[in-house]
Amino acid sequence: MLIAGQINYRGRVSHPDKLAGAQASGKLAIRAGHGKIAINNGDNIMKALTTIAAVILLLKGVTTMAADTDTVAVIETKFGKVVVEFYDTDAPKTCANFQKLTKDGFYNGTAFHRVIPGFMIQGGDPLSKQDPRGGSVGTGGPGYTVPAEIKRDHSRGTLATARLGGPANPKKDSSGSQFFINVKDNDFLNGDYTVFGNVIAGLDVADKIVAVPRDGRDNPTEPVVMTKVSLTTRAEALKK
Repeated sequence: MLIAGQINYRGRVSHPDKLAGAQASGKLAIRAGHGKIAINNGDNIMKALTTIAAVILLLKGVTTMAADTDTVAVIETKFGKVVVEFYDTDAPKTCANFQKLTKDGFYNGTAFHRVIPGFMIQGGDPLSKQDPRGGSVGTGGPGYTVPAEIKRDHSRGTLATARLGGPANPKKDSSGSQFFINVKDNDFLNGDYTVFGNVIAGLDVADKIVAVPRDGRDNPTEPVVMTKVSLTTRAEALKK
C-alpha cells in the first residue's frame, strides 16, 4: 500500500527594554531576517506597534502565499472545494505530473480512500473509481513513479505525494498519482515525502473529510469522491 508516513518568520521588537525612549522619539525597529525596518514618524508607541504588527502580517502573508505560478488546482467534493497552489520551483516534475493528470481527467471520480484525524487525507488512486472501498484500493496508480523532490516541510495544509515505503523504495520515489493533504503540522514526515503544493482555500473542507466515519483501514464508510479536479487561475478559483 502506498502511504503517507514553514517557512518560518520571526519578528521581534529591537531592544524592548528601551520602549520608553522609543515612545519619546517615536522610533521603533523590527528585525526581519537579516534586515531592519525602522519606523520614524513621531507617533506614539501604540501607533508604532500597530505599524509593526501590520508589517509582520504582511511578511507572513508573503511567505505563506509564495507560490511559483498563478495556476492552481480545484478539487471538488460533496463537502465543498479545496484550492491548492503549486511549488513548481522546488518540485517541478511532481507538479508537472499532477497537472498533466488533472488535464487528462485522471482524478475525476477518484476518492479520498484514507483519512486519519489529526494527520492527513489521502486520495488519487484510480482503483477507487470502480470501488472506493475495494480491498486493493491504495495500491493503484498510472503505472509509473516520479523522482523524489524532497525540499519542503509538512506543515498544515501542504499537498504531498504518497509513496511505497520501506527498503523497496530507497530513493523515496513518489507515487505517480496518489497524494495527501496534511491537516496538521506533521514534522515527522519531513525529509521523507515530496511536498509540492499548499491549500490556499478550503482547508475547512479537508477538516470535514478527515472527520468522517472510517473503517479499520481508515477508509471512509461513505465514499468521499473527487467529483472533479481542474486547473484554473488563482483569481478565478478564489472568486466569491
